[in-house]
Amino acid sequence: MSSVVSVRSFRRAARETVSGLPREFWWLWTSTLVNRLGAFVATFMALYLTLDRGYSASYAGLVAALHGLGGVVSSLAGGVMADRLGRRPTMLVAQTGTALSVAALGFVHHPLAIAGVAFLVGVASNASRPAVQAMMADIVPPEDRVRAFSLNYWAINLGFAISSMGAGFIAEFSYLAGFLIEAGMTLACAIVVFLKVPESRPERGGKDGTGAEEDAVGLGTVLRDRRFMGVVGLSFLVAFVFQQGAVGLPVAMGAAGFTPADYGMAIAVNGVLIVALQIPVTRFIQHRDPGRLLVISSVLAGYGFGLTAFAGSVGVFALTVCVWTLAEIVNAPTQTGLVVRLSPVHGRGRYQGMYSMSWAVAALTAPLTSGVVIDRYGAEWLWGLCAVVGTVAGVGYAVLMRGLPPEEAPAERPATAKADVQVGTAA
Repeated sequence: MSSVVSVRSFRRAARETVSGLPREFWWLWTSTLVNRLGAFVATFMALYLTLDRGYSASYAGLVAALHGLGGVVSSLAGGVMADRLGRRPTMLVAQTGTALSVAALGFVHHPLAIAGVAFLVGVASNASRPAVQAMMADIVPPEDRVRAFSLNYWAINLGFAISSMGAGFIAEFSYLAGFLIEAGMTLACAIVVFLKVPESRPERGGKDGTGAEEDAVGLGTVLRDRRFMGVVGLSFLVAFVFQQGAVGLPVAMGAAGFTPADYGMAIAVNGVLIVALQIPVTRFIQHRDPGRLLVISSVLAGYGFGLTAFAGSVGVFALTVCVWTLAEIVNAPTQTGLVVRLSPVHGRGRYQGMYSMSWAVAALTAPLTSGVVIDRYGAEWLWGLCAVVGTVAGVGYAVLMRGLPPEEAPAERPATAKADVQVGTAA
């Protein structure tokens, strides 16, 4: 009897989690899932360059840095495009460009050509992120946005987990096949967007019909927004901490005598927990104070990595991964929802672009910083630094969230959303 009740409870919870969201959101969600299912380059680029092409580890690191630099450059550019050209055109251009550049990467051989194309892949693949986030904010009512962002984050991690396993088998057969499969999957995303996702950008035209109202929202507006830029800075600190799961953790485990398989077992806990817990945790946090959630998740992330200093076995490493993964599950949708809350309607693309750039810069700087700290001072200092950075971010959020402006009224949103979607369907 209890098992029947638990099954019914699970079904009811799942239904409540996915119900009430616009149809356009689910097509966008499908596009995200397909995109992540085809992820290959970011996972196996280093192995491709060192094992298949025979280049040095230093060259592989340079290519990875150029790929990250491309993401930094395109974060702001993609945000501006999303506001000026529209969310849908930006996604189509970015996804088509990603497909072409990824396919080209499998055929180029000269070191300079590989580095240049890898930079283009970073530019194209990151340019669509501000548009996706802005479109979700456009089409999803305020009270459902944390849930929507959480579901999107869940799709990203589910797709990445599946693609990582599949990419290993594909790599043993042919790296070129992996590049072509990713190009095909990314092109499939563009097709889904073209056929099923209407434009959602709010109609232009200020109160006087000249468009002056939205034109006033430029990058300068974003940079002068002190509260938001404070959030961007704190987002960088949190992203720097989370990046250590892919950067500092494998290096530290290797230096301590653990094998790549040991690291794989420990870090696999991250993906498993996100897939298993993202939806139920979101149901618990979606109507709670975002400031408090960001404080708690920042501190929990910092001390989750800080506990790694005391890890001496794969089991303990996995336990620390559990701690900071819980912080990640809470932080990701909450922080994205906060960015939307602080963004003016006609500047959502630019604001999301600036927010995306904080993660791109963290992905670029974290490898350099962690390597220097581990080489000069030891891994324990890196984990202590993570605890300090997480604490600083938590304190920063506590200060910035004082007097947070109220979220837009739910009653004001549906009519606008409906009008926007109707305008966009005439592709």
